[in-house]
Amino acid sequence: MRNTARWAATLGLTAGALCGPLTGAALSAPSAPESLYAPSALVLTVGHGEAAAGVTPERAVTLGCAPGPSGTHPTAAPACAELRAAGGDFDALSGDGDVMCTREWDPVVITVEGVWQGKRVSYERTFANECVKSAYGSSVFAF
Repeated sequence: MRNTARWAATLGLTAGALCGPLTGAALSAPSAPESLYAPSALVLTVGHGEAAAGVTPERAVTLGCAPGPSGTHPTAAPACAELRAAGGDFDALSGDGDVMCTREWDPVVITVEGVWQGKRVSYERTFANECVKSAYGSSVFAF
């Protein structure tokens, strides 16, 4: 019985010593400017096939847009600017109307998972071929 009381006291004191400083920090107001931004972190994948369910991604990149462009996306700054202009709506991204693509059917699937300005995002789109994908939302899907 004595050992149980000692262990309980030791664990209580250890927990208080370790977690005590954390409680004060949690109550204080955040001072970093990053706290003013809603999180925006996305993972984009591309693969060949008609639907994401049957496709193994060939490439994946990360894209963060708040407070500034970041991630492994090769054109993060323009991609973030396009997404902001479209209000985070991937269907509203404009394509390049000057690009001429063949009518070849070699489907390419893009998926997007993550958070855009604090809201959960799950997007999938199949393009007829690589040319059509590259022309649509030129910076966002250019990876």
